[in-house]
Amino acid sequence: MKKSSSEKRRHVVAWVNKAEWDQVLDHLYSKDPALQRFALQRVSAWRGRYAHNTPVAVDCTADLVRGQVLDRSGQLSGDDLVLLYGAALVRFVNLITERQQGRKARPLRRLAGKLNIPEWLVDLRHDFTHKKLPTLKWCRKGCKVVLEWLQQEYWSRQLGGGAGEDWESDSDGEEEEDGELRQQESNLLSRQKEMEAYKTTRELLISYERERYQSLDGAQGDRGMAPLADMSWLLGEIKQLSLDSNDLLVDVLLEDGFLVPTAEQLETLGCDPFETSGSPEPRVPQPIQRFWLPLLKMLNSPSFIQLVMEKLFVELKVAATEQTDLRVFYLSAWASEILLCNSNKFVFRFERKTQKKARMKDRIFMNRIQLRWQQLLSACLDAPCGSTPHLLQLILDDMEHPLPQDTQQKLLQLCSIYTQTPAVEFSLPREQKHQPIYTLESLHEKRRQQLRRSGETSESGDLQQMDVQAEKAKVLRGSPWQVCSDKVLWKNFPLGKVPGQSDDPSSLMVETYSTMTVCEQPVEMESSRGQNAPGVPGPARATEGLIWNQSDVNRLKCGLKLF
Repeated sequence: MKKSSSEKRRHVVAWVNKAEWDQVLDHLYSKDPALQRFALQRVSAWRGRYAHNTPVAVDCTADLVRGQVLDRSGQLSGDDLVLLYGAALVRFVNLITERQQGRKARPLRRLAGKLNIPEWLVDLRHDFTHKKLPTLKWCRKGCKVVLEWLQQEYWSRQLGGGAGEDWESDSDGEEEEDGELRQQESNLLSRQKEMEAYKTTRELLISYERERYQSLDGAQGDRGMAPLADMSWLLGEIKQLSLDSNDLLVDVLLEDGFLVPTAEQLETLGCDPFETSGSPEPRVPQPIQRFWLPLLKMLNSPSFIQLVMEKLFVELKVAATEQTDLRVFYLSAWASEILLCNSNKFVFRFERKTQKKARMKDRIFMNRIQLRWQQLLSACLDAPCGSTPHLLQLILDDMEHPLPQDTQQKLLQLCSIYTQTPAVEFSLPREQKHQPIYTLESLHEKRRQQLRRSGETSESGDLQQMDVQAEKAKVLRGSPWQVCSDKVLWKNFPLGKVPGQSDDPSSLMVETYSTMTVCEQPVEMESSRGQNAPGVPGPARATEGLIWNQSDVNRLKCGLKLF
């Protein structure tokens, strides 16, 4: 037979009955010291019955009332009363807030605020513990406020429903705090696991780079790439890591120092960082591609390639915003390599086995992969840069379900305008290129399209170049400078230097020159001094004469020399 809820809530108390409990409460809060002493004696009896389980509120009330009784008796000095009140107040704050503490310690002010305990009482407790003792006036005030709080929060609630409604048994706040603490601990553990996984991934990829550099050193100057050493254990570790956290592996691969090489890595592999950085059709240099080819072939899978492509465009968007040219180039180049490797545009029908083997040697994957082309198209358009028209053309050419031809052409034109790059030549499919002509009108239409396609690019480019040249010539009219029409890569020359100029500073000096003093110049200064034009004032004179006399002017002139 199950017990009722009221029976489950019953527990043993120290008082005989409710009448005794009411009597002790009235005597504790009375102004008569004799009645208060009687109540304190009853509380001492309760403590004997409770042993160590006396309610905290009963203990704190008795300690504070004992201080009031001794204060009214006049038997203790002011310092003794301060110590007595201080001990009672410190015990109250500590014991009341102790049940609200969870696994992790929290500030007393925060806990006291949840229990509606005034903040200045917590400060008073702090002064008792760590600073100079407060005055007796503040101790009496604190005792009065705490007794009122205890009467309202504990004693009055017992009158409403018995000991089962004790405020100390309300653990909702504690459970909520414990839940928040557990959530914080869970988040912290997750963050630590992520950091450990990130560290492990970087260490494995750095080990891969170290092995590849060692194999490169063993090639004795061969810039191709040394034969691949036995790294099966390392590749296996990376493969297992990709199965556990593929996203993390791709994120680390796209960091600087891995698929995006640094300047030092490019120099080690014999690549010029400025050779192809401005190319609108980026390609990964062969040494870099062969360096990472064993790892990429091992990780090759449709899900991995799709994830790499999506994250390449995400990182490309960030790099284009930050204007990091080297990173933009290599992110675009890897995207271009993957798209070209997956493309079915190039058909090799008449090639030998050796040629096919050499061609397949540098491919990331052999068979065509079904990619999510709509997502790649959106990601490409969302990351505009100088290589976007080229990447967009590759995606449009290789889509399983291509867009209409006019839509493709408009997309390419808008992309070229937005990125301010030369327009990509739009290539029609083979079936449209070799479409038979049945009528004279269709012949004229095809001729007009060819003229329009060839004339738009050439005429617009020529006109734009002529306008720029005319603008520059107009600005430099009457100047000894003129526009250079030679095709010079000016970024290779520092400011102030022209092609063919020697590094010797003396080359800027003229070959023959002579010096002369200012006094030897054929200028009639003295003769024209008295012949001023009408309305032009002469030299300013003071009452004592000119500011500079003639001898001062001659000395200045003799000290000057002209080339």
